Amino acid sequence: MRIVVGVGGGIAAYKACSLIRKFTETGHHVRVIPTESALQFVGKATFEALSGNRVDTGVFADVPEVPHVRIGQEADLVVIAPATADLMARAAMGRADDLLTATLLTARCPVLFAPAMHTEMWEHPATVANVRTLRAHGSIVMEPAAGRLTGADTGPGRLPEPEEIFALASLLLERADAIPRDLEGRRIVVSAGGTREPLDPVRFLGNRSSGKQGYAMARVAAQRGAHVILVAGNTIGLEPPAGVEVVHVTTAEQMGIAVDKHATGADAVIMAAAVADFRPANVAAAKIKKGAGEPDSIELTKNRDILAGLVAARRDGRLPGLAIVGFAAETGDEHGDVLTHARAKLKRKGCDLLVVNAVGEGKAFEVDNNDGWLLGADGTEQALDHGSKALLASRVLDALGPLLR
Repeated sequence: MRIVVGVGGGIAAYKACSLIRKFTETGHHVRVIPTESALQFVGKATFEALSGNRVDTGVFADVPEVPHVRIGQEADLVVIAPATADLMARAAMGRADDLLTATLLTARCPVLFAPAMHTEMWEHPATVANVRTLRAHGSIVMEPAAGRLTGADTGPGRLPEPEEIFALASLLLERADAIPRDLEGRRIVVSAGGTREPLDPVRFLGNRSSGKQGYAMARVAAQRGAHVILVAGNTIGLEPPAGVEVVHVTTAEQMGIAVDKHATGADAVIMAAAVADFRPANVAAAKIKKGAGEPDSIELTKNRDILAGLVAARRDGRLPGLAIVGFAAETGDEHGDVLTHARAKLKRKGCDLLVVNAVGEGKAFEVDNNDGWLLGADGTEQALDHGSKALLASRVLDALGPLLR
């Protein structure tokens, strides 16, 4: 694919280098177009070395090739990172006073803006209006991350990490249609990762869930406009998605309490977490030693079913109108295949949608891609083709939208 990476003049311009490398390492042809201000932060030679292509900023460079028209016409995707307040203002107005803004006017492919600026600039009415205009024109404007800004300042406005920009950009290339911003004003709770049930101060019972699918669900929902609360279990090494409120928990009991709390007033709950079905009945206060006193077995007790509890609370009128999505990691056995077990689980749980993954070595857990089936309470069944976990998340959200009150 032919990808244009536009770089605005902000301190976060250095992060564009990692993004460019991710695109080139995955086989894409990359053309970098910085603004003149961006070159105050990162030199032209760096962008040329990383992309393997010449770098220009003005419309009069390489005139016979008419780059201010051709680059946009030939692009499959344009990604602006960082997108400064000034650059987004010029793009919203339809300015074409440098090579980057001219390219934006001729591009008919998906355009993704990754904002980076101080909180006051991001929240200023002028920027809010410009973002609204860009989205109305069909561009995707990411929600910025919250965190450390220039100097000692902190708050929303931080450039999302290159991995997150790359994931959303890849989703734009994977989907045959645009990513809608159809969840504005919606409140969605997503659970992610595995729970850990302590046996003693050192050991625990856990599972292989990395949390990548739940994080993808939260990330895509936020970029579609939802206010997302992510209840995260064991998700070592994952950066919090931009624009998402994260609640960290460890055990199944803690996850249940957090989900119940945030489900009140929510429009949907998506239970992507791998919640332990059982926990040790007794937790040792000190590390269990080998030899004398070593137990022959470990007694287990059941954890409560968070998903079934949500369905019961809705049925009893405590969570009226809540849409509920479950996840099921299944294997076939002598009693039936993956779908046989999944259909029985959907009937037993009573949720609106059930995402089914066949698990095994290199499948679903601890990998970046996923596939499976989406089962509906109305009897519908949809195959979820193999692709990124962001793509699977987007297909689930496509199906969830019509169910929201």
